Amino acid sequence: MGVYVLLLVGATTALTDATAACAAWPACGEGFSLPSTMDGWVALGHRIAAVLVGLLALVTLVSAWRSDASRRVKATVTASTALYPVQAGLGAVVATLGASELLSTLHLVVGMAIFGGLLVALAWTLEEVTGDPTDKPVGSPSMAPPADDGERPPIPTAPVARAKATAYAYFRLMKPRLMWLLCLVASAAMTLAGTVSPGLTPQVIAATLGGGVLSIGASGTFNHVLERDIDRRMQRTSDRPLAVDLVPVRNAIAFGVILAIASVALFASVNWLAAVLGLVAIAFYSVVYTLILKPNTVQNTVIGGAAGALPALIGWVAVTGDIGLGGIVLAVVIFLWTPAHFYNLALAYKDDYARGGFPMMPVVRGETETRKHIVWWLAATLVAAAGLAVMDALGVVYLLTSVIFGGAFLYFVVRLHYERDDTAAFRAFHASNAYLGMLLLAIVVDTLAL
Repeated sequence: MGVYVLLLVGATTALTDATAACAAWPACGEGFSLPSTMDGWVALGHRIAAVLVGLLALVTLVSAWRSDASRRVKATVTASTALYPVQAGLGAVVATLGASELLSTLHLVVGMAIFGGLLVALAWTLEEVTGDPTDKPVGSPSMAPPADDGERPPIPTAPVARAKATAYAYFRLMKPRLMWLLCLVASAAMTLAGTVSPGLTPQVIAATLGGGVLSIGASGTFNHVLERDIDRRMQRTSDRPLAVDLVPVRNAIAFGVILAIASVALFASVNWLAAVLGLVAIAFYSVVYTLILKPNTVQNTVIGGAAGALPALIGWVAVTGDIGLGGIVLAVVIFLWTPAHFYNLALAYKDDYARGGFPMMPVVRGETETRKHIVWWLAATLVAAAGLAVMDALGVVYLLTSVIFGGAFLYFVVRLHYERDDTAAFRAFHASNAYLGMLLLAIVVDTLAL
């Protein structure tokens, strides 16, 4: 995380301004003077922090070689540490000659490589230290799920109670728990796009978020319809409205179609590209993910992450009218975050997913492999988030949020490796929600503060 702090600080515009105030090496002035401005102190502080983090990297290297770690761990830590002086040299060149686009990009890429290498080594180390050699998958993609036992929870018969239960059932069909986060994704994309385009207006915000809510509702409803038989077999989903026959299937389909039409209409009131992407999002989650990916491939969570990433593109397109780099990078962050987030839930409900016949990672590959993949996907997420930090609109709020909540997410993932129970999996799951939610909120705050 020390390397990550340096990576983020170097990627933000704050350091670019600070570098100009201390255009010498290793200190300011003629190279050995103290700075005279706050920007200069920021630059000098970054260099001092780089020295301290470099010492930590050296200690990590020595520890790796003195331990009984595998050769792949030692090789990865060695490669990451060897890149560190290269990174420092690039920093010196940037400070003394100025930050050209090529040098800045190379500086960022090398920093990402160092950070990514250390996290890969961490994943392998945790696998070696905490992995269970007897860990066996509990099923396979071809396993036959158990038969439905036919039991249903009771449905209220009193008119008022039945009406309340029915109204709440339609609300549940829309999967409201997904709405807050996906709407926050779209909000972050819109405010980020508003820094490069004048298209951010109250009308655009209202129509985009309204269309997003209805789009999520339509997708969730179709998911309930298509998985109703499997929902009855799984403890976690056995009380869903269609699983208990509280809502007729034809009514749920009609409800989903109405939501989809209203969603696309709202997106179309913004622009047609947003409407097309909204329709793609509904179709992808309802058909591609639910019918094709989820029951047939262990990579369902990875590929299915595209459904959660689409709101970032929709939010950007709503403001700018086209697909831009900022929207794509934010969508990549969401896409990479999804496995690091959902694999924790899959661990907690491994047996339930096996009963449903779903080839989730813990079911097919085992828990040890799944925990390792969580670290890998978390590493990719943090690297992508660092790449997003190069946008001029993002500054100190985004930097601090990325470091604090990214560090907390990593901490709970490491705890998951050592504790290996459902409680630890849920902690890591909630930490992943907190990380992304706060990261998106930081984007909104930073961009609106301009």
